[in-house]
Amino acid sequence: MKIEIDTDQKTLSIRGECSDENMPLYSDRAFEILSDQWVKVGWNQNYSYTFSWFGRPIIQLPEDMIRMQEVIHTVRPTLIIETGVAHGGSLIYYASLMKAMDIPGRIIGVDIEVRPHNRKAIEEHPLASYISLVIGGSTEDGIVKKVSSCIRSEDVVLVILDSDHSHAHVAAELEAYQGFVTCGSYLVATDGVMRDLNDVPKGKQSWKLDNPARAAEEFAVRHPEFVLCQPPWPFNESSLNKNITHWPSAWLKRLD
Repeated sequence: MKIEIDTDQKTLSIRGECSDENMPLYSDRAFEILSDQWVKVGWNQNYSYTFSWFGRPIIQLPEDMIRMQEVIHTVRPTLIIETGVAHGGSLIYYASLMKAMDIPGRIIGVDIEVRPHNRKAIEEHPLASYISLVIGGSTEDGIVKKVSSCIRSEDVVLVILDSDHSHAHVAAELEAYQGFVTCGSYLVATDGVMRDLNDVPKGKQSWKLDNPARAAEEFAVRHPEFVLCQPPWPFNESSLNKNITHWPSAWLKRLD
């Protein structure tokens, strides 16, 4: 595919093997095409590795963070379970939102390993009282049971999967954690953008099939109690309706 931008004529054109498409540069369609390319180039250049939250690196696309904030504000979870800890920035982010909304909540971070300097930084953070770490493989029976033991009957539970992003591992995580999600809340399989990165310099051809988005789509077929859908935007005075995201086909909402 070849994209041509004419800033004088204010047009964008796509030249493909089978067909061509021409459109105004200042249009929703052009914005979506340019955004898709921006996401791919930005991922390849490690753009998401340039942000922090309250002092901790948070390896997320800013729009995904804002959309998560919208969901947390709407759902008001009292327990957020996240697989994959890394530097702990996401855990601190969720804790700061709970504190700001005065939710008496907790965050559980699950990872097979948390490096000592990251663990120390999380445990010494001013928001550490909201956070518990569970160390071990996220799909191991003992770890899943340990997480389960932390859930209270009255909890509103949101689950975010952000560890090993292979299709097989995400599929196993989805099955292991789906029972914890409360009605009206979400099970989120992050980083499905891998599917669209199979042709970038730092990507892998195998990601075309080996990705979280495929695992989430297959899960939704097997589990009609969940629906795969983008959470509605609480505010939108534009004609746009698609996220600029690293998380396509990520949001599984529990219906019952």
